[in-house]
Amino acid sequence: MILKQADSYDALYQGFSWNLPERANAAYDVCDRHAASGKIALIYFDEAGRERRMTFGHMQKAANSLANALEGHGVAEGDRVAILLPQCPEAGITHVAAWKMAAISLPLFTLMGEEALEYRLANSGAKALVTNTENLPKIIGIRDRLPDLKHIFITDMEPANGDVGDGADLTFWGEIEKASDSYENKDTAANDPCLLVYTSGTTGQPKGALHAHRLHQAHMPSMEFYLYPYPQQGDLAWTPADWAWMGGLMDNLMPAWCYGQPVLAYRARKFDPEEAFAMMANYKVKTSFIPPTALKMMRQVPDARARYGTTLRAMFSGGETMGEDLLHWGYETLGIVISEGYGQTEFNLMAGNCPPVMDVIPGSMGKACPGHTVGIIDDSGNLLPAGETGNIAFKTPDPIQMLGYWQNEQATKDKHIGDWFLSGDLGRQDDQGYLWFLGRDDDVITSAGYRIGPGEIEECLMKHPAVALAAAVGVPDPTRTEIVKAFIVPAAGHTPDNDLMAEVQEYVKARLSAHEYPRLIEFVEEMPLTATGKIRRKDLRDQEVAKLEGDAA
Repeated sequence: MILKQADSYDALYQGFSWNLPERANAAYDVCDRHAASGKIALIYFDEAGRERRMTFGHMQKAANSLANALEGHGVAEGDRVAILLPQCPEAGITHVAAWKMAAISLPLFTLMGEEALEYRLANSGAKALVTNTENLPKIIGIRDRLPDLKHIFITDMEPANGDVGDGADLTFWGEIEKASDSYENKDTAANDPCLLVYTSGTTGQPKGALHAHRLHQAHMPSMEFYLYPYPQQGDLAWTPADWAWMGGLMDNLMPAWCYGQPVLAYRARKFDPEEAFAMMANYKVKTSFIPPTALKMMRQVPDARARYGTTLRAMFSGGETMGEDLLHWGYETLGIVISEGYGQTEFNLMAGNCPPVMDVIPGSMGKACPGHTVGIIDDSGNLLPAGETGNIAFKTPDPIQMLGYWQNEQATKDKHIGDWFLSGDLGRQDDQGYLWFLGRDDDVITSAGYRIGPGEIEECLMKHPAVALAAAVGVPDPTRTEIVKAFIVPAAGHTPDNDLMAEVQEYVKARLSAHEYPRLIEFVEEMPLTATGKIRRKDLRDQEVAKLEGDAA
């Protein structure tokens, strides 16, 4: 453990100080230092559904061979190596290999379409790509528009099965078998780049957040804070979040590997809450990162604790506010107090809860994690008093922050006010130091002079028994500038009619205020979600604007 044993938040926070080395290599942090231990790094399933296990030693040898193979095909220090794979050993091996050779790994989401993939591959100038036959057709469709992409490694294809084009007929395991399994890691500085993760792109084109080799060590205090005390013998980590995103990669996989802990690799194409319960029970998962949307779906599973039992020791969640009901459900069904955390692709794991040493207040995203400073500032960079709404910001420099946006210096500058990094979120901090998320700055609803954060409305809506999922957005109104509209996925057994609409409206009005209740409600079968499981409010707003423009025409 990095954090000292403590019985209060203040002691935990004040007792920590950074001691990071000037030189570091991420491959050593997550793999090499455990290679001789014989420990299991990954439990996974082959194409026939059979359980397989990979040790850290096996991963090291495979990564060494892949690094040699990549260099043999002209991939050099600083080049980008893209990974278009599901949760599988080849994905982890490729990250480690890239870091060994001082290249930059680029995780990509397998459910992305050609346009999304083309933008990221072209913008990053990726030189090599590791993927499988399922995703290969999407790459073939855009191959001629990616001049920088020289080599494609296929994880599940034999050379005899076909040539997919110049430089695209390399087989992952075939290249590994031909190369030496000895490799000396490049001598990288802690501030040298190693990882490029693109934002989910809910507004405008996504930006690539470039992170350094120090990133893995920088995550450790926050991970220990969320899962405190962490690690423990017998811990097994699993997340339904894809490893292409910070939530799956840096909130679960890599932190576990930093501690030499095993990870269960499994992500269904579409999240199945029953399957999630069964998976955790069968493998006795002890720690997990599960986003709130997935937890809300799991909450719909009847008698889950009686049917599946509970093996979890600790879990944290993030990306959206959980709310009181979800927190209570976690305690009753999972037997734990879920630790809600807060972070971003650019500046991850900055705030959260540590249930053993602090009160978890429903609706709050907790306090600043040890080693980090989170503040609420105005548009000039001044700290605001407790209770006032402002910009959630992070004090820099901080070892967990990105180096900057890839080839976008202006966007990087725009995120800073003095020595504060702007999150793009609005919030407040109470007099006890607890932070409260109020919404994205572009999600805030302005109605009759009020600035309304959608999070509070959505949390209230989710407490109604007829509501399975909810999103609140502002839609144009000639009198009030905007009015609140709620999109609701009804819970099973409830009829989405006018009576339910009126009931829900009165429910919110009675619990919040007259200016916050949704004057419009639309019942929908599903929500538009980002790949990380967040509701895309922008899509809902754009949909409403398109309707108004259509009516005007």
